[in-house]
Amino acid sequence: MAVAYSGGADSSALMRAAAQMWPGHLQAIHIHHGLQAAADGFAQECQQVCDALAVPLTVVRVNAQARPGQSPEDAARTARYQALARAAFEAQCQAVLLGQHADDQVETLLLALGRGAGLPGLAAMPERFERHGMVFMRPLLALGAQELRQWLLAGGHSFVDDPSNGDERFARNKLRARLLPALAEVMPHFRQTLARSARHAAQAQDLLSEVAAADLLQVGSPPVIQALQALSPRPPGQCAAPLAGRQPWRAAQRGAARSAASIKLPPAKPGATTLSCVWPMGRCNAVWSGCCVLSQPRPWCEWHRLGQLAMG
Repeated sequence: MAVAYSGGADSSALMRAAAQMWPGHLQAIHIHHGLQAAADGFAQECQQVCDALAVPLTVVRVNAQARPGQSPEDAARTARYQALARAAFEAQCQAVLLGQHADDQVETLLLALGRGAGLPGLAAMPERFERHGMVFMRPLLALGAQELRQWLLAGGHSFVDDPSNGDERFARNKLRARLLPALAEVMPHFRQTLARSARHAAQAQDLLSEVAAADLLQVGSPPVIQALQALSPRPPGQCAAPLAGRQPWRAAQRGAARSAASIKLPPAKPGATTLSCVWPMGRCNAVWSGCCVLSQPRPWCEWHRLGQLAMG
């Protein structure tokens, strides 16, 4: 198992939880984008933490310069996923854990709304997906950014703050700094409700993809005119789906890859910081004062088929 480890609060919490779950079987991967002077310091901080946790770290330098017409965020994201998949394959890992959390999910949904996105965009970030032949998972989507920071601080665990996160020239940063605090005042449970809306959109898209895939089987590819004429009348968007060729298949595969991943941080007991994890292969109660109990893990091939990564 690999962890995408930037050194920030979200990936730091994920790293420490995963290190408790797979002692001796975890690989950390740090992507060095080379876009700011502080990047070398991030890599050094990650190395120090990984040395303390006895987790091997691979630092991968990427060229994240945007091409003409490409946004800096998209360029960095594309380079990052390619590098993560390549490094995970080289380390013989079967999945990469990502540290996106509930605030990230809300920001993604709001940005999609601002673009006038359809169902695929409104579904926001899936909890499990495949890219470049590698499985990626996001087990922190049920937790807010502040919860993760408070948990780390309560345990005395260090993490880095990326100064670029405060640059409001980027739409996501501006949303985070201005809109999310306002939403918290008006709708205190906005993270949960907006995440539920994203799940509804994902379910609706999955259903449309299944219908489109069934229609594609019926009409063939390329479609037979007589078979197309035999389809029952449907709204234009749905009728166009079978004509998209392989796209319905890709959408159906993405939908089948969704899971119910979550992590919950319980209140710390006096004198200790506790993280209770329930994974498909067992339960782990990690108390930072020095106790870790893990039930007999299932083989990777067995829990991988379950399609779930649950921490709670």
